[in-house]
Amino acid sequence: MSTLKEGDKAPDFTAKDQNGNTVSLADHKGKNIILYFYPKDDTPGCTAESCDFRDNYQSLLSKGYDVIGVSTDDEKSHKKFETKYSLPFTLISDTEKAIVEAYGVWVEKNMYGKQYMGTARTTFIINGDGIITHLISKVDTKNSSQQVLDLVK
Repeated sequence: MSTLKEGDKAPDFTAKDQNGNTVSLADHKGKNIILYFYPKDDTPGCTAESCDFRDNYQSLLSKGYDVIGVSTDDEKSHKKFETKYSLPFTLISDTEKAIVEAYGVWVEKNMYGKQYMGTARTTFIINGDGIITHLISKVDTKNSSQQVLDLVK
């Protein structure tokens, strides 16, 4: 899993979002970020997690946190996902797997005895100085925003 830990500098990245805009972590300097990695758009667990962040987005913003989702799906898939579920935040496309690898969440997985590489569902809370203040590796997809809110009280 991730070799990054709380207190580490978050790796910078530059990638396209669901609208084709270039987004980088450096663009968010001075802002608190919830950077959540999820395996795939429009699948049950990923939809539950993203919709939970959507439903609690204003609470997170009011506490000074913006939300950015990252998966290896392309921009078109992200746009469809955003539109279908009215997601109000940025979804970054990491088709080259540079970001998932930099954050250590591109891992070997096992499903029904079949091994494959995939994204480990992980949430990083990053402060305005770009430091990882919290890391959630056991994400509760239906309560992911509450997990964050419990940590940033």
